[in-house]
Amino acid sequence: MAAVVKELFAYMGARKKWWLAPVLTVLVTLGGLLVMAQGSAISPFIYTVF
Repeated sequence: MAAVVKELFAYMGARKKWWLAPVLTVLVTLGGLLVMAQGSAISPFIYTVF
């Protein structure tokens, strides 16, 4: 997993695509939130947002 992150940052640095960093951060955060809330009591509130 660390190799993938390292390659991703190397790609963004070489191609000057730093705008991808916030997009990926938001996607990873939302994905983690959905996975963590899957079996909890707050899941109905999260799924209404989407």
